[in-house]
Amino acid sequence: MIEFKITGDYIPMIQLLKAANLVQTGGEAQIVVTEGEVKYNGHVDYRKRLKVKKGDTVEFRDVTIRLI
Repeated sequence: MIEFKITGDYIPMIQLLKAANLVQTGGEAQIVVTEGEVKYNGHVDYRKRLKVKKGDTVEFRDVTIRLI
């Protein structure tokens, strides 16, 4: 599990995937989200610009990110 600290109120989903080094590019992040490879708080979510906030969890492949 990765604990990811955000400084503002939220971080967009595709930026989070890039910042956590789970994807190489923003384009790759958009693809994995639109193909349903990412779970947001336990459910598949297709929104690329989803505002992920403190306390949320994001799962991608075998990695879980918890925002703090």
